Amino acid sequence: MLNEQDLMVARALAAESRDNSPGGSPGPLRKNPLSSIVDKLNTFRRSRSKSRQPTTSTSKESTEDEEERRTRSLNAPSPIQQFGPCGRIMKNSAMVMQIQDPASQRLTWYKPPLTVLVIKKVHDATILTPFVQLVHWLVHDKSMVVFVEAAVLDDTLLKEYSDFTSVRERLMTFRAGTDDLTDKIDFIICLGGDGTLLHASSLFQQSVPPVMAFHLGSLGFLTPFEFNNFQDQVMNVLEGHAALTLRSRLQCVVLRKTSEDGKEKKKTTTILVLNEVVVDRGPSPYLSNIDLFLDGKHITSVQGDGLIVSTPTGSTAYAVAAGASMIHPSVPAIMVTPICPHSLSFRPIVVPAGVELKIALSPEARNAMWVSFDGRNRQALQHGDSLYVTTSVYPVPSICAQDQISDWFDSLAECLHWNVRKKQKQIDNLSDMTHSSSDTLEEIEANHHDERPADT
Repeated sequence: MLNEQDLMVARALAAESRDNSPGGSPGPLRKNPLSSIVDKLNTFRRSRSKSRQPTTSTSKESTEDEEERRTRSLNAPSPIQQFGPCGRIMKNSAMVMQIQDPASQRLTWYKPPLTVLVIKKVHDATILTPFVQLVHWLVHDKSMVVFVEAAVLDDTLLKEYSDFTSVRERLMTFRAGTDDLTDKIDFIICLGGDGTLLHASSLFQQSVPPVMAFHLGSLGFLTPFEFNNFQDQVMNVLEGHAALTLRSRLQCVVLRKTSEDGKEKKKTTTILVLNEVVVDRGPSPYLSNIDLFLDGKHITSVQGDGLIVSTPTGSTAYAVAAGASMIHPSVPAIMVTPICPHSLSFRPIVVPAGVELKIALSPEARNAMWVSFDGRNRQALQHGDSLYVTTSVYPVPSICAQDQISDWFDSLAECLHWNVRKKQKQIDNLSDMTHSSSDTLEEIEANHHDERPADT
């Protein structure tokens, strides 16, 4: 929270930023200006605190201890609100120094979108016809630049479609893991199941363009759009009339030990996941023995098959199969779910989105632990290695077919058959049951007394 003095400093910094820009007006949006001001303000605070720091050894020790403690807020980090080169959250008058209501999050374009990435489900012949129809319409009718994965052009079945032959040479291609799509894609269209959305998330490890997902796969919990009238639905998005669900992602950092004592560590992997990061015992016959820390404090040791750390979006995936609760994607939280724990009292827990979790092997662990990120990049972690997990500032802006609430509950009902059961039959005459259920305790005792046999 900014006090009055800090607010004055922030205003001065904002004015300085405006004065330094050409013509006194802000330049193109490259990063959140509020974040820049806060960064400068934090630098000002640190310099001010250092100038006031006493020189006594006791004060130095207490200051060092204070610096070692985490000062992370339990609140979720403010998500970056620019998605790709063109998309951003529509601002409203109430959005001043406060968190915007998720129900009012809508997509807007500050310049017309020109490039679209189309991701289709692989090894599925039923997707080919919708895919050809979509790219043909985008290229010829909307004059858009369409990106597809290079492997798509190698599909021999597509050669049978004359409409695809006419647009093949106009498609732009890329290779996942090799080509950088940052600032090249205005929005994404997925054709398939939930796996296509997870794949789209993995392609963008920072800002993600808005994603429109069509249900052409098996489950489709994250794909709310039907393909029947795709032209009208895509046009609605291009015109900026769409609600957004900001699906938070987890930032996962793997640190490997580089010395025998384990004190020196090196960051080897940083991955953003949309569903979950899973730590398990791998092929070992022994139970996993994992230490779990929250903001530097040891919380518990996990003995069992493993641990699932998931986003609210991932709470309806692997986590729910392991007994976790289902969390709406607009709720800022992290779900921690044990896999077959060796304790009946170890239940899944929900922690604030702003915390940082650390996962490491316990000293008593008999085997390594294996970690996977959204089911991919599986790797082993040895003694001395550690995994840090926290909420990323780069969410996946998922375009809603209706709104944030309706889409989610429709998916619960249609995909997971949530609370589906046969209804209780109606009873035509309730007079007897109503009378019997409304009897008072005194009436029941009186009736029971009357039924007793008379004393002889």
